[in-house]
Amino acid sequence: MEDLLFLTHRIPYPPNKGDKIRSFNLLKQLVKDYRVHLGTFIDDPVDWKYVAELDKLCGETCYEGLNPLSAKLRSTRGFLTGEALTVPYYQNARMRKWVDATLREHAIKRVLVFSSAMCQYLLQDSASHTRRVVDFVDIDSDKWQQYSESLKWPMSWLYRRESKTLLTFERRVASQFDASIFVSQAESDMFKKLAPESASRVSYIENGVDADYFSQSHNLQNPYAAEERVLVFTGAMDYWANADAVVWFAQTVFPKILQQVPDARFYIVGGRPGEGVKKLSAGAGVHVTGSVKDIRPYLAHAQSAVAPLRIARGVQNKVLEAMAMEKPVLATSAALDGIVGCPALETLRADTPEEMVNKAVELLTTDSGEGLGKAGRSCITEHYDWARNLSRIEQLLENSGDTGTGAENQ
Repeated sequence: MEDLLFLTHRIPYPPNKGDKIRSFNLLKQLVKDYRVHLGTFIDDPVDWKYVAELDKLCGETCYEGLNPLSAKLRSTRGFLTGEALTVPYYQNARMRKWVDATLREHAIKRVLVFSSAMCQYLLQDSASHTRRVVDFVDIDSDKWQQYSESLKWPMSWLYRRESKTLLTFERRVASQFDASIFVSQAESDMFKKLAPESASRVSYIENGVDADYFSQSHNLQNPYAAEERVLVFTGAMDYWANADAVVWFAQTVFPKILQQVPDARFYIVGGRPGEGVKKLSAGAGVHVTGSVKDIRPYLAHAQSAVAPLRIARGVQNKVLEAMAMEKPVLATSAALDGIVGCPALETLRADTPEEMVNKAVELLTTDSGEGLGKAGRSCITEHYDWARNLSRIEQLLENSGDTGTGAENQ
């Protein structure tokens, strides 16, 4: 087998949150054809127990602990250097030494980097002989811009600065790497406009869903009381955009739903909720579960999933997983951006509190969601198969000439 270097900003296991789901499935695809050498950071002490699982799949590995507080302090170097704070956040001398040694000792010819921040380890001349592919996933610089528009000074200034400096770095990466991929055509098209000098090497590979795992065919025990009619949100609750979404929905939308449907309940299912999210449990009908062993029962027995994201980039795995479970998804335009092949989703698009309330009440009091749920499941099986979508990664790594838009290759 040929050797390949794979760098990720967070350990790609377990696949229990958005970026880990994609990076883990990429790793599974890569090990079919290559001897993969993995370099990654671990920012959650709990995740150290999973390194043995990855060691089984990989050749040589490098795991570096990342303390978020220390990393934030380190990132302030960016104010002195003029670079994006994201870049020094992931700077690590041991990781750089390991990358350089791996490139040299294994005569690495192919590299896949997951997320822009890790590209700093492959911009030196010693890596220029390799075939370098970066999976940006989504446009992080634009996400910082969205954050800035929701906050007051000085944080608005800080996030605007990060958006500008990170885009400069993203463009530098795209200009030096052989191929850049994103999670959807929408992300790819937007980046081509932001970095026109690299447009010919920008493509996309859509996400997937394990449709056998996320399926109503399993006998999943109902976690809700019999009389409850449930709207459920699933996602990592230490992610700012998720926290913002559930706080807005619980405080602005759900009380009006409860007035019309007294048995309605809003469940927030996801690990590491902050104090602002935990306090939502004090509201009538709102439940914050924290981390759960399996989110599928919460999806399977809800009347509808909700994805009221006000800030988002890329494709939301939470939406895809709910669709696979045959659940209608009441969602904002931001949450639906990039999802293809499912016109039924448009039925439940809602961007104002009034739209959310009206559509939620209909879902909770009628059987209108059943047909929408089945349509969503069909969309998943047709468009979001991991093995089929990720099969293109080898073409990009092997320089087979397939670096076009991606649309004709799905």
